[in-house]
Amino acid sequence: SYMDGVAFASGERDQQYDVVIIDSTDPVNVGEGLFTADFYANCYRILKDDGILINQAESPIFTAKWLKQIVQKLSGIFPRLHFYHASIPTYPSGYWMFGFASKQYHPVNNFREDKFKELDLLLNYYNREIHQAAFVLPNYVRKIIDD
Repeated sequence: SYMDGVAFASGERDQQYDVVIIDSTDPVNVGEGLFTADFYANCYRILKDDGILINQAESPIFTAKWLKQIVQKLSGIFPRLHFYHASIPTYPSGYWMFGFASKQYHPVNNFREDKFKELDLLLNYYNREIHQAAFVLPNYVRKIIDD
């Protein structure tokens, strides 16, 4: 089943979630609601105490203004907020940002390599080094996020 993400997050829930992943459109037209402070606050509310929110955070090259707005909204809600990047050739600029917001976890310092290795996954791309490197941001992106 499926439903509108804004409606889902704003509704009353009997359970809380470990992870909320927001793989949304851009923050215009039908996607605007998925980028509001109210929506992020509702995501915070439905997450467990050790929950994690992952969201697409736009391009620092073409839509730095949107990235900055996302930073401002999430930083007012989540005590831990970090951003990571990935090369996605099908997206404008091929360079994209993602948010990692948590009530308690740091995405690198709290990475559990032992648990990751236990899964014994055969992955073509992802590994510990990729995970760590994704959170190392170029200076111009740090400036967008930190200002």
